[in-house]
Amino acid sequence: MPVALQQVESCPRALARALWAEAEALLALCGLERWELSLVITDDKTIRSLNRRFRKKDKPTDVLSFPQLEASELRAARARLRRNTFGKQANHPPYLLGDIVISLDTARRQASRLQIALPLHMRKLLIHGFLHLLGYDHEKSLAEAQRMFARERVLWNKLRQLN
Repeated sequence: MPVALQQVESCPRALARALWAEAEALLALCGLERWELSLVITDDKTIRSLNRRFRKKDKPTDVLSFPQLEASELRAARARLRRNTFGKQANHPPYLLGDIVISLDTARRQASRLQIALPLHMRKLLIHGFLHLLGYDHEKSLAEAQRMFARERVLWNKLRQLN
């Protein structure tokens, strides 16, 4: 199973299934068919606890990513991605890319404030978290932010074409 999904009870099943399918599509679009990721849809209380523990920020947030690759492994993996062989080694067991945690509570508030449909906003958060797993970091520099947000737009458009 390339994407393991865990969700809070308040998450509509159709939304969870759609997000799971989009996570699998992201893996395929990026040539990561032999990679696995964990997707957790949670509430503000849980994500606040994670944000406090791992980022020292005592507040809920919309999405957190926990990559499973060390920096050197990530650099090598990204090099293979550029050569279009990333994750396709025939005899290698699946790699664990990492975990994406999305707060349904925060996503609902943001979607309402932005006046967009919740599933579309959840897709944006999924893509954002996914790119963090691949080593993108918009907080490093303006150039890195531009690179990450450009990649977000590309993946957004590719996912939209699949639906």
